Amino acid sequence: MKKLFFTAALALSLASCSVTVPVNATSNPVGSKVGSAATTSIFGLFFDGGDASIKTAAKKGGITKISTVDFKATNYLFIVGMYETIVTGE
Repeated sequence: MKKLFFTAALALSLASCSVTVPVNATSNPVGSKVGSAATTSIFGLFFDGGDASIKTAAKKGGITKISTVDFKATNYLFIVGMYETIVTGE
């Protein structure tokens, strides 16, 4: 029984949670270009200095007319958080 409990606790502790949500959509047609920008934090306090802005994501993808903007957040053990902005357009 202890082995089963330990295995279940280990599996839960190693699990991650990832959520992607739409932030904005424009009337521009959906383009073929995709750009993303990301940053990482530890305990939600210490950030790696990354820039997860819409402007940076569009610049990295070579996008001048934004169609959609999505935001993705991934959390590992409530310790490390990764945040990504995803932009599509032309």
